Amino acid sequence: MFSLAAPTPLDFFAALVADDDQLPLLEAAASIAQDEYPDLDVQQVLGDVDQLLARLRRRLPADAPPLQRLRGLNQFFFRDLGFGGNVNHYYDPDNSHLNVVMRTRRGIPITLAVLWLELAQGMGLSARGVNFPGHFMVKVNLPRGQVVIDPFTGQSLSREDLAERLEPYKRRNGLVDDFDVPVGLYLQSATPRDILARMLRNLKDIHTTHEDWTRLIQVLDRLIVLLPEAHIEYRDRGLAWAEKGELRRAVGDLEHYLAHADDALDIDAVTQRVSELRRELS
Repeated sequence: MFSLAAPTPLDFFAALVADDDQLPLLEAAASIAQDEYPDLDVQQVLGDVDQLLARLRRRLPADAPPLQRLRGLNQFFFRDLGFGGNVNHYYDPDNSHLNVVMRTRRGIPITLAVLWLELAQGMGLSARGVNFPGHFMVKVNLPRGQVVIDPFTGQSLSREDLAERLEPYKRRNGLVDDFDVPVGLYLQSATPRDILARMLRNLKDIHTTHEDWTRLIQVLDRLIVLLPEAHIEYRDRGLAWAEKGELRRAVGDLEHYLAHADDALDIDAVTQRVSELRRELS
């Protein structure tokens, strides 16, 4: 007689993100919180969002034109429900956990965007996320043009607003004068995999800053499942394992990185770190 073990949160996430064509963004994004909330019922989160969508649909005629649907959605989401940016605690990890964002109605741009996109698409709007530098956006294609919205505030942004927000990023990266590129190039649609990676990297940055190696490793486990070719995540997980004293695991991840790093600038430093860890193991 045998029993089948229940899938781990990582197994569940891996199954959700296995296929780009069938990737359920809301469900995969909600499942990220299972590391912090092991008893979380992801289907309950999806059900709560479905209830919001049902409420929104009752407010608008079935044949409402796209602009009316967009205005109704923004009124409902940002004003009536009060979703908005967590200005006072921007770097709280719970801003990346959709179950908490649904309860508090406070989050960061990307988690607010995931919820807003689910409602927008449920209303039949042609809405997509945008990996805008430094601040995730959403956009909607309407018959008379494109609307770009800041999900942190609900504000619609003009091309001039977007250009102004880009200036610090472009200056930091030398993208001025001869290297300048049109604003439109920064407004390309983000795939569900792109969005999940950005959510996880936000958490990665927070846990790295707090030197919370256990939580950092959980996030890196998910990033490696999501982006198996992102070998830098193996490096960072190896360094986190080393901080936890798990030297064999550290060496394994760092050696994986070195085997795929090609011309990376840190090859010598990582090679030296592996040598140090091996000496400690011997």
